[in-house]
Amino acid sequence: MPIISWFYQLLWGDLITIPLPGGQSAGLSLLVLILIPAGLFFTLRTRFLPVRLFPEMLRVTAEKRSRSEHHAISGLQALIVSTATRVGMGNLVGVVAAISAGGAGAVFWMWITALIGSSTAFAEATLAQLHKEKDPLYGGYRGGPAYYIHHFVKAGKKAPRGRSIIAILFAISGLICWCGISQVISNSVSSSFYNAFHIPPLYTTVVLVILAAVIVLRKHATVKVLDVLVPIMAGCYFAITIFIILRNLPALPAVFRQIFAEAFGLRQAVAGGFGAVLMNGVKRGLFSNEAGSGSAPCAAAAADTDHPAKSGLLQAFGVFIDTIVICSCTAMIMLLAPADLLQGLGGMELLQTAMQYHLGSFGVIFIAATLWLFSFSTFIGILFYARSNVSYLFGDNWLSQTLYKILALIMLFVGGLAAYTFVWDLGDIGIGLMTIFNMLILIPQSREALESLQDYEQHWKKR
Repeated sequence: MPIISWFYQLLWGDLITIPLPGGQSAGLSLLVLILIPAGLFFTLRTRFLPVRLFPEMLRVTAEKRSRSEHHAISGLQALIVSTATRVGMGNLVGVVAAISAGGAGAVFWMWITALIGSSTAFAEATLAQLHKEKDPLYGGYRGGPAYYIHHFVKAGKKAPRGRSIIAILFAISGLICWCGISQVISNSVSSSFYNAFHIPPLYTTVVLVILAAVIVLRKHATVKVLDVLVPIMAGCYFAITIFIILRNLPALPAVFRQIFAEAFGLRQAVAGGFGAVLMNGVKRGLFSNEAGSGSAPCAAAAADTDHPAKSGLLQAFGVFIDTIVICSCTAMIMLLAPADLLQGLGGMELLQTAMQYHLGSFGVIFIAATLWLFSFSTFIGILFYARSNVSYLFGDNWLSQTLYKILALIMLFVGGLAAYTFVWDLGDIGIGLMTIFNMLILIPQSREALESLQDYEQHWKKR
């Protein structure tokens, strides 16, 4: 436990503290120190891609699917898989935590972090496409950071045998992270259903595990299920939020004034002023959209697209969907409810109280169902990610693929019955280590992604 705690603090704790005017301060974690400068670097190198090429992202998303490889997924399907894992508890509980600790201004810094992160997401997804391989087990393609790290490290060597140590460490970190997330998912779902419906956690967990097993243990069911589930769950959540906004339309200008006023410390936010506002927004934005962690490229590599940059643009758009759209929905639900009603509350209780104010008892039920859908799709998505990492570590065989799925299902079951913070911290350490190993290679290797973007803009964009 001391070792796990030390690693957790190293990755997520305040590594350095910057003094701010008025006696305030902003703590910066190692991951913030890595991801924010990297995001700014990619934003500048791509000439502000998230803004400049946003119309192109929409066009590529709406593009008709053309597929030649048997069992390969389309770019849009890869976007749906990555959205399934991005859109999870962080969009509900995480946003609540950020606003509770940093005030309404944290929402603004989440938006800024998403814009920066979109450029990072483009670079890693494009690299994943450039270095993808045929998948002999599932058909189509596979890849991700483990593969482009391997190719980068082994490039130029006369006898490029064996595996890359950094790629191995990334793959192991990913598998550890996704097992930890499995426990967090089931515990959050069972807790929310107990609070909303008084259903014992055992019953909820058993149903969750059975449904998950039916899907993930089948060869090609994952993408088919997510194709249906993700648009429905995201669309319903967005539609309900629009309904709530329309019902509270006169209060909307005040909410935006509050967000922008508190974002720059013009008004004191709860829990420490500008430093808390900035860092809670930035940290939550980074954790929610996963840009730079190396997760989404595992889906991006599986896509059968006619240009690598298209996959990059789709994943950049995925960051927009996650943070600008879905996280903002949660923020609006909270900020349009009376502040005195939510005072002293936190976590799911706060969000369920806000929804009860807006929609009555239906709101509480809706949030519980939404969390279930978000979490369930996340679990299915992360096991899709795990395919390529398991293959890199253990080779192409069904035994290792099936054993990891069974392990994840066991973790899903255990997490639904009890909250083991040790495993949760291990999951956070896993995603932190993934980010470090990914970013070690992503920045020096990014020239390939930038060249692909240049080629796309010169020769493909107008086709």
